[in-house]
Amino acid sequence: MSGGGMDVQFAKDDSKITSILWVGFLGEAGGAAIADVIFGYYYPSGRLPMTWYPQSYSYVDKVSMTNMNMRPDPVRVYPGRTYRFYNGPTVFSFGDGLSYSQFNHQLVQAPKLISIPLDEGHVCRSSNCKSIDAVEETCKNIDFNIHLRVKNVGKVTGSHTVFLFSSPPQVHNAPQKHLLGFEKVQLTPMAEGLVKFNVDVCKHLSVVDEQGNRKVALGHDDNVPSKIVDESASVISHDNL
Repeated sequence: MSGGGMDVQFAKDDSKITSILWVGFLGEAGGAAIADVIFGYYYPSGRLPMTWYPQSYSYVDKVSMTNMNMRPDPVRVYPGRTYRFYNGPTVFSFGDGLSYSQFNHQLVQAPKLISIPLDEGHVCRSSNCKSIDAVEETCKNIDFNIHLRVKNVGKVTGSHTVFLFSSPPQVHNAPQKHLLGFEKVQLTPMAEGLVKFNVDVCKHLSVVDEQGNRKVALGHDDNVPSKIVDESASVISHDNL
């Protein structure tokens, strides 16, 4: 029980300890809730809302409370903040979590390329642009769907939380990954469910540049000369089972 991350590497490395239950500061019914999880009356399916750092890495010494920079700085041996930018070792990462069952995933629907139409006189039609403004008119109302089939292959009924991340191209000091959304599905043994995400290209896949402007990072497609093709949709489903 804690209000944040703890270094429990000793327990994680101990083969005799097969599971670790973490809870925040609970109310008067907290004891009963913990007992329900331990004795199987409730099936846990939570995910960590923060990254847990190893004490040996001296994270608190490397990251001053007065330094609000999110991005890592190797010159100052600054590892960055949050799962989006932190590049150091972890005990458990943001989004890690287990349940009493096991789940498989199969990608059912996702686009390979996302094209953004550009006006005839747009500067990116004749130059190698790294990005376009996410507030441009041509960038609006462009979205796509991600469908993922989830199957409970375990022996008990359980809930499973699916995270959807984007890993943008490394321009404008973009984060290494970014959470787009999450959905929870409850399934009986051997049952399947379809998890659906809708992604707004300019809203969800954009990054903030050095001047604070929101941009959509771009790639190129030689077969589509009239368009810039956005390859920043390298979207993955996150699961830690």
